[in-house]
Amino acid sequence: MTQPVTTLETTLETLAALADDKILAVNHRHGDEHAVNLTKLRAVAKDLKKNQPLAVELWNFEDSAARLLSLLICKPKEFCAADLDRMLREARTPKITDWLLNYVVKKHPQWDELRLLWLDDSNPDIAAAGWSLNTFAITKKLKVLDIDQLLNIIESEMKTAASRLQWSMNECLAQIGIKLPDHRARALDIGERLEVLKDYPTPPNCTSPFAPIWINKMVKRENS
Repeated sequence: MTQPVTTLETTLETLAALADDKILAVNHRHGDEHAVNLTKLRAVAKDLKKNQPLAVELWNFEDSAARLLSLLICKPKEFCAADLDRMLREARTPKITDWLLNYVVKKHPQWDELRLLWLDDSNPDIAAAGWSLNTFAITKKLKVLDIDQLLNIIESEMKTAASRLQWSMNECLAQIGIKLPDHRARALDIGERLEVLKDYPTPPNCTSPFAPIWINKMVKRENS
């Protein structure tokens, strides 16, 4: 017996049935717009399997839950770089942006070209994506980076950067300190002097995003 064809309409009906106003209210506080529990969303994606045509349809529908599902069932290499650039600019919310970068862009053969393109963008949210790819490059393809130049930019610009861009630059600073021992002392010094995210509220048993604490804790863990 053949399996029924999955259509955009039936998939949207599934997402609508899973929508929960309480989840939406929580997500709104974080700048997100989806009303579907992400564990349940992943279960839907597992049932659908990879389906690039449906993924494109879901993305173009412009609903946040539909776009998150799209990113789970798409085939990253079937997008061109221009598609991914457009999608980043359409992403709107932190969760969609995060999943787009981690589940799609980082698996695309042109991720480094996109990194350079986005770093030069005047929109701080787009530039933040470029900095996230700088962090990715530290472990994926270190040779494309000039670490001293990155530290110079962080030192001069991170303190006054817009929030999402500041967060991405701070993550890059921390990973430089964690992964690159030759640059660790300077990374720690920059973090101590700039004090970015020093007072960020951190739940118990979680690592502070303040770079010096983050670096020292991870280095200690790796060396233990």
